[in-house]
Amino acid sequence: FFNPLFFQTPPTFIMSGKKTGTPVSKKGKSVKNAGTKRTKKRVESYSTYIYRVLKQVHPDTGISKSGMAVMNSFINDVFGRVTAEAGNLARYNDRKTLSSREVQTAIRLVLPGELAKHAVSE
Repeated sequence: FFNPLFFQTPPTFIMSGKKTGTPVSKKGKSVKNAGTKRTKKRVESYSTYIYRVLKQVHPDTGISKSGMAVMNSFINDVFGRVTAEAGNLARYNDRKTLSSREVQTAIRLVLPGELAKHAVSE
């Protein structure tokens, strides 16, 4: 069987002399990154939300960068504990979906006393 596309030449690049064979333009710049600007990698945090709540509770109080890092770490830790406990509750009851009931029960189990009551009432 004869396939005419087999003999077509691939797109013409001037290959660099390196063993990697990355395509380069005639000016010597890499074709892959030509004209693209590097962007910073996004880092997710709760800092904007922590700051908003702080300003609602104490409008004249600020927070340092290290204090914000501690708060962010604390929220990530509590979130991990609650989701792990809610996942266990769902697994115990042969459920495949986390509902508000599992999350509410997990909060009652993870958070101590008055804090759990306040969290459930919100």
